[in-house]
Amino acid sequence: MRLLLIEDNERFAELLKRGLTGAGFVVDVVGTAADARAVLDTNRFEVVVLDLGLPDADGLDVLAEMRRRRDATPVLILTARGSLKDRVNGLGSGADDYLVKPFALEELIARLRALLRRPGQLLGVPLELGNLTLDTVARQVFVGDQPIFFSPRELAVLEHLLRRSGRVVGKSLLENNLYGLSQEIGSNAVEVYIHRLRKRLTEVDATVQIHTLCGVG
Repeated sequence: MRLLLIEDNERFAELLKRGLTGAGFVVDVVGTAADARAVLDTNRFEVVVLDLGLPDADGLDVLAEMRRRRDATPVLILTARGSLKDRVNGLGSGADDYLVKPFALEELIARLRALLRRPGQLLGVPLELGNLTLDTVARQVFVGDQPIFFSPRELAVLEHLLRRSGRVVGKSLLENNLYGLSQEIGSNAVEVYIHRLRKRLTEVDATVQIHTLCGVG
């Protein structure tokens, strides 16, 4: 699940990124409205966490531009502005949720997952194929009734493949959803995860297979 964090406080952003990464998100961080616009123009995210007090513009301007472009990506405003007027204004401007600093990380993660469970979003519906089931909320895989452990990256690859079952999934698509903008991607990283998944699925007698079309996906 790829998340864009728009926050100008570098230390706070790094701490928050660490916590969200631990919860299974792939997090990109920008600190200005200009950088946010540039990144949103060229990348797709499942959810955006938006601070309002940016150094070069109000965060609401970024939100307004997203909605004018008909970008329906869920946006959670995370800000110190906590008055009733501020909350009403933020939600009225197109935000999907509003959380005031200080806050508990657990609540932020729960709110983000709730946004992604809404109709048309990523979470909420179990993904099933053969005897394999992925609980997208609990981030747990079952083969039959047996829970199976996967690393966060392996789980992310498996989820993307299950969501596109029966279709060819390009390597670049998997890379874009596994790594943030600032992360270096090994030339064979995706191949390594696919190999691990194949091996693990065979070990647990899953009735699903991952096929490779050379040069395609």
